[in-house]
Amino acid sequence: MSMKSQIKDAMKDAMRAKDKPRLGAIRLILSEVKRIEVDERIEIDDERLLAILDKMIKQRRDSITQYEAAGRDELAAIEIGEIAVIQDFLPTALTEEEINAMIAVAIAETGAESMRDMGKVMGILRPQIQGRADGGAVSGLVKVALNS
Repeated sequence: MSMKSQIKDAMKDAMRAKDKPRLGAIRLILSEVKRIEVDERIEIDDERLLAILDKMIKQRRDSITQYEAAGRDELAAIEIGEIAVIQDFLPTALTEEEINAMIAVAIAETGAESMRDMGKVMGILRPQIQGRADGGAVSGLVKVALNS
């Protein structure tokens, strides 16, 4: 079953359960998917859907930071709830040990020796971590690995 089908099924379940916050978040996901499909005239696959969900989470994290800085905790709480719903559709997150092991393999594959090779390493890692780890955090770990 594709991720898109799972999301549609989750929407139906949320409707039946009358879970308005969850239903709203799922509808946001589906509307973003539909917008991209119409704009680009494509059918979104699971890999692209993971990228969309990642982007949506990043946008919400940015919003949370701004809302909290402005003292709008009620709006930040809504965004936190949406992140929780979006994360339900992502694969399980990678542990730091798994990420470090992936970084070591990517560095060995590319023969990276310095920060100039960071792009090569991230190019290998990006598809592997999509939807499973924060790219910024992984980038920081790669910098540490390449500097040591």
